[in-house]
Amino acid sequence: MDRQQKDSFPDVDRIVAKHASREGALLPVLREVQDLVGYLPEAVMKRVALGLGLSLSRVYGVATFYSLFYTKPKGLYVVRVCESAPCHVQGAQAVVEAIVEELGVSFGETTPDGRFTLEMVSCLGVCGVAPAVMVGDRVYGNLTPDTAVAVIREYK
Repeated sequence: MDRQQKDSFPDVDRIVAKHASREGALLPVLREVQDLVGYLPEAVMKRVALGLGLSLSRVYGVATFYSLFYTKPKGLYVVRVCESAPCHVQGAQAVVEAIVEELGVSFGETTPDGRFTLEMVSCLGVCGVAPAVMVGDRVYGNLTPDTAVAVIREYK
């Protein structure tokens, strides 16, 4: 790793050092590093692997297994749309179509302005208020296409 790359994430080393002596340090390290950097680029995963004495493939495997870790930059707001059976039965498809049209992106994409990333998730755990979406860490339920668009517009 060259000097510029080494100096580009100095607080990553501090986070790794804080957890390095603990059993099972990888998850809390990845969480804190992602909070700091915004996502987990390869250079950062290499630093974590080196600092914790793990292989890069192990760190990458964990980072890509859990849906709340990102290996690419995300938008300021992550919009998670629930695709569970209760949401589907309660009309999620129409909600999905309205959100996709409002944002102008498909699932897995980020709006050109970097404001929104659209994701599909298997369950938000709020089946009683289906269909539901989550924007950031706030859940919105009992949505219709119109109310879903109104929620998105609150964040524009």
